[in-house]
Amino acid sequence: SFPDIKMLFSSLTFVLLFLPFTAVFYFVIPKSWRNAFLLVMSMIFYAWGEPRFLAVMLLEIITVWAGAIGIGIAAERGSERLAGLLTALTVSSLVIILAIFKYLDFIIENAIRLTGAELTLPGIVLPLGISFYTFQALSYAIDVRRGNVKAERNIYTVALYISLFPQLVAGPIIKYHEIAAELRERESSVSDIADGVRRFIIGLGKKTLIANHLGEIADLGFGEDPAALGALPAWICAFAFTLQLFFDFSGYSDMAIGLGRVFGFHFPENFRYPFISKTIAEFWRRWHIALSTWFR
Repeated sequence: SFPDIKMLFSSLTFVLLFLPFTAVFYFVIPKSWRNAFLLVMSMIFYAWGEPRFLAVMLLEIITVWAGAIGIGIAAERGSERLAGLLTALTVSSLVIILAIFKYLDFIIENAIRLTGAELTLPGIVLPLGISFYTFQALSYAIDVRRGNVKAERNIYTVALYISLFPQLVAGPIIKYHEIAAELRERESSVSDIADGVRRFIIGLGKKTLIANHLGEIADLGFGEDPAALGALPAWICAFAFTLQLFFDFSGYSDMAIGLGRVFGFHFPENFRYPFISKTIAEFWRRWHIALSTWFR
């Protein structure tokens, strides 16, 4: 059985066991087996600590795979109305799954407050990374509808795109057309591997050496009685928390992009010096770029 912990990129389990094993075997086995191997390892990565939620991700994979094939067939036959209907059905199905796990308790709790009705909260636990892999599934369906890519008949390729472990838990959100060609065929050059390892190490340093320690400072401040906390400690706490958020998320993105590069994938940048922004709009464009471009 899996230990009841999440396998984070900064954990010893990942750095000393999972990643070395995956990398070594990936480059030893024949190229024709590499996608299958990455898919298996991605499923293990996700199931580590929370195997029950693997079923949710598999449900979304099957939903978008089947839906995209239907959308593609309808579009090829010139039936725009049917293609639009299937797109709406596929997208709404994915959104409903996300909404049930992420917002059902919230909706029921507020209904109780507003109406006084005697309802019981289901106590739904949020599956790890469900927002990220749902957005990726939506991206695939929309790319097929727009004609940016053809529907992939091989369900294992779709499954790999959605479950690929480097970006599975916290992004960056990769749109399907951005890596569709690399899902079919890719090369990992020595320079790519070196760049990827370097990027991963930088991200690991951001997370473990900076973000974690800033988080300890922020926790100390937020744990104090606000009335007893002076102005200077309050500002230090707020500043530490701000930088903790940046280095935590930016570091994770660096690790994800670096890991993708090692295995031959070129993920887009996710942060571009957000704190030099002169306006809120510019800040949003520079912070979590993958999410903002996904919404646009």
